Amino acid sequence: MNEVISNMFERRTIRKYTDQAVTDETLEQLYKVMESTQSWANTQCWEIVNVVNPEIRTQLQATLPKQNPAYRATVDAPVLFALCAKKGTSGMIGDSMPTIHEDWYMYDLGLMTQNLCLAAHSLGLGTVVVGWFDHNKCNEILNVPEGTEIVSMIPMGYRNQKGAMPKHKPFASFMHTDTF
Repeated sequence: MNEVISNMFERRTIRKYTDQAVTDETLEQLYKVMESTQSWANTQCWEIVNVVNPEIRTQLQATLPKQNPAYRATVDAPVLFALCAKKGTSGMIGDSMPTIHEDWYMYDLGLMTQNLCLAAHSLGLGTVVVGWFDHNKCNEILNVPEGTEIVSMIPMGYRNQKGAMPKHKPFASFMHTDTF
């Protein structure tokens, strides 16, 4: 099995990290991955905030419900990325959105998020994609400009746990041929 496919099978959600710092060199590799991710018409609708200030991290943590399994990770992880998207740019042809799904920012950000998480895994890092929080409050804390929206946060660091593979639906339960 090739390395990319192995990473897809092996990558797990990680919410506990060691204290080991992530080097600038490693971060630069991850920035290159984010920078080179494909998107609708190469719009690259994402904006990333690398949250390093502990006070801001604590404010962001307060936007998560305490029962969110990633609650501690937002302040404990050596790296915290806030992934935002510029609305009304992805999915556009001229001034119109030609698909029934309109703005494609969630799709494009999903591609970039998957690339980021797989690249981090290949570099020995663990990640968790956090989406359960008060998005409006986070926009305020991070001073996200009008027309841009925070979508998720990604705590990241060297793993201090081994993630388990959850049970997945078998392929035959969702695969159809020719028609639904």
